[in-house]
Amino acid sequence: MTFTATVFIGTSLDGYIARPNDDIEWLTSRGEKAGDLGFFEFLDSVDAVIMGRNTYETVVGFGEENWPYGDRHVGVLSTTLPEDADPRVTVYRDMDTLVADLERRGAVHVYPDGGRLIQSFIRAGRVDRFIISVAPVLIGSGHRLFGELHDDVPLRLDTVADLGGGFAQLRYTVEK
Repeated sequence: MTFTATVFIGTSLDGYIARPNDDIEWLTSRGEKAGDLGFFEFLDSVDAVIMGRNTYETVVGFGEENWPYGDRHVGVLSTTLPEDADPRVTVYRDMDTLVADLERRGAVHVYPDGGRLIQSFIRAGRVDRFIISVAPVLIGSGHRLFGELHDDVPLRLDTVADLGGGFAQLRYTVEK
């Protein structure tokens, strides 16, 4: 059985997920007006979280008491993070090993998190759904959610919701 993967992320209206210096204050400060954007309900639906090294470093920076993933399987796709860096995570060196291990573990619903990791999942054809919360701001530069693609990724719009605080949430299914 193969898993499904859902991207859950916030962006600026112009498609950035962080400033060039990785700052996301523009998102978090505005997000307070909209609540958790459905994140914790979404997180309850996943059994594995996979992130890139930069996202891992950001989450670790929140402190031990703020680890949001509970006892879910958490993986970090990185060629530089030491494999024994954190007993809470499994470090993967490449996408093939990551996918094989998730399938071996019987993962059903995976949450890929982090800009470059999401782009890798998209290029590998491993994303099934997108939940994108759009913040009411243009930041002009930074890290984009989407990178270059070899082929189009056709999407079906499932829902659009007004989350309050100026946020809109778009839910898409990847048409395969």
